[in-house]
Amino acid sequence: MTSTGTDPAAEPAEPDAPLLTEPGDGIPEPITMAAELDALVARVRSGSGAVALDAERASGYRYSQRAYLVQLRRAGAGTALVDPTALPDLRSLDDAIGDAEWILHAASQDLVCLAEVGLHPRRLFDTELAGRLLGSERVALGTMVEQYLGVRLEKGHSAADWSTRPLPTAWLAYAALDVELLIPLRDRLAAELDAAGKSGWAEQEFEAVRLAAEAEVPARSDPWRRTSGIHRVRNRRQLAAIRALWFARDEFAAQRDIAPGRVLPDSAIVDAVRVNPRTSAELAQLAPFGGPRQRRQLARWFGALEAARQLPDDELPDVTVRAPDNIPPAGRWRDRDPEAADRLTSAREAVTVLAAEHAVVVQNLLASDVVRRIAWRPPQPLDEATVATRLLELGARPWQVELCAAPLAGALEAAAA
Repeated sequence: MTSTGTDPAAEPAEPDAPLLTEPGDGIPEPITMAAELDALVARVRSGSGAVALDAERASGYRYSQRAYLVQLRRAGAGTALVDPTALPDLRSLDDAIGDAEWILHAASQDLVCLAEVGLHPRRLFDTELAGRLLGSERVALGTMVEQYLGVRLEKGHSAADWSTRPLPTAWLAYAALDVELLIPLRDRLAAELDAAGKSGWAEQEFEAVRLAAEAEVPARSDPWRRTSGIHRVRNRRQLAAIRALWFARDEFAAQRDIAPGRVLPDSAIVDAVRVNPRTSAELAQLAPFGGPRQRRQLARWFGALEAARQLPDDELPDVTVRAPDNIPPAGRWRDRDPEAADRLTSAREAVTVLAAEHAVVVQNLLASDVVRRIAWRPPQPLDEATVATRLLELGARPWQVELCAAPLAGALEAAAA
């Protein structure tokens, strides 16, 4: 099934596309009372068709990833904004939606926080993912609405602190607009997918996103190693200090529900470790530790550094950590295993060619991690059937296996030859 259509995101935008600054039905007030929620439940229950949903978090401001506003729209029910800080249990709303299809943009970003308030989709349509399956690289909601519907959205508050109360009127308008056009956008994208022979692909991808959100997410191994600038430290003792400061900050941030970066930026952690102050007074000489707010926590930060200094050598973290699957980073393959490096190059080229042929974003045709794993240790015997089986084991969807198994087997075999 090859797409013969063009990528709408590649076409020039209409210079006179109208700008939508507020919802057609006006800006709704957030629902904060149980009686208001009951009235919304009744409207949603009597409405028809799919339900457009979105959620706003306070990423960058709060430690938690909870929803601070839930937006929804349904034919016959209109647009509603629900404040889940005042109404944290929305199971009655979930029951009213029932088996209706959910429409979200970038669903994986919101499904977890929506589940926390009792909202769980039975069916899903992800407009961002649909755009990627149609070959669009530019899949922001504003871009897709403009390209597919010829309307520009007033955007600009996505990075706002949505835990703010009361929410400014301009923010409420922005939030309501996020669901204003999702239903017609979904209809246009569904038609494009059907014309391209990709409706089945989309159904499998949407279901994978839905199920992934319902699954328990394993804790990230060694999250402190993601500290920005950690590459500037060179020994195990310094890494131990990074780890100690990271966990001290994380504990404090969780207690206060403040984003860790607002408690103490990564750059301050790395600078403190590299300077290695021997007293709390020396630590206070470093920015931002000497500031009024940080001075109150100076003992906490210096205590973490001192604890790291006292660790015995056998408790220090390793400088390099091998991935859980025992596969080195791709950049080291050429030195470690040149034949594997050749297989990876050949496999990537095959997937890139396939993606262009079928007009789909490369990463959405087959995840780069799947390509990496199958290139490192190809299944034996190396043929289409065994490659297909391995792809399924690695989480590829049936449509991806159907398209990729034979070309990947050929590419791996050619590299070996």
